[in-house]
Amino acid sequence: MKRIVIFASGSGSNAENLIKFFHNSDNASVIQVLTNNPRAKVLDRCKNLNISALSFNRIAFTKTNDVLNILKATQPDLIVLAGFLWKFPEFILKEFPNKVINIHPALLPNYGGKGMYGMNVHEAVVKNKEKETGITIHYVNENYDEGAVIFQAKCDVSANDTAEDVAEKIHLLEMEYFPKIVDELLK
Repeated sequence: MKRIVIFASGSGSNAENLIKFFHNSDNASVIQVLTNNPRAKVLDRCKNLNISALSFNRIAFTKTNDVLNILKATQPDLIVLAGFLWKFPEFILKEFPNKVINIHPALLPNYGGKGMYGMNVHEAVVKNKEKETGITIHYVNENYDEGAVIFQAKCDVSANDTAEDVAEKIHLLEMEYFPKIVDELLK
């Protein structure tokens, strides 16, 4: 059975979707969720779903081996960033080569990089009158949103769409494709 650890910073809808998708899977299961936000809604979701969840601070993540040691102890086959907003430290990436993936709410390389997450992305897409946008699932490297692309899915953006409309379309793509791509990667 393959082991998944999720990193999240916010509400945790993608984390919950992954946990539920793999709940009765013969292939993999989510064994833990880690967050950099002690008030993240993902912690409540994990409690309700009976999944181990821990929060950590920036020092534990970037300056010590605390988070790395948790990962070494759990031995995940895949580390999935699902709305996790901090840059992943190189020393952790080196311990888990090609085992850390992220989902981004745009078609990378467009609208990637520091500060480009959530509504910031959707507002930029609408402001620039893009005709389409989508999601990108990619490997994580030492730079924001620059790792090799694994999968992309697109959706149309109409002239009347607001950033909220775009966010809804992106959310539907994330819910549909993210668990399936994680599952395929682990097979």
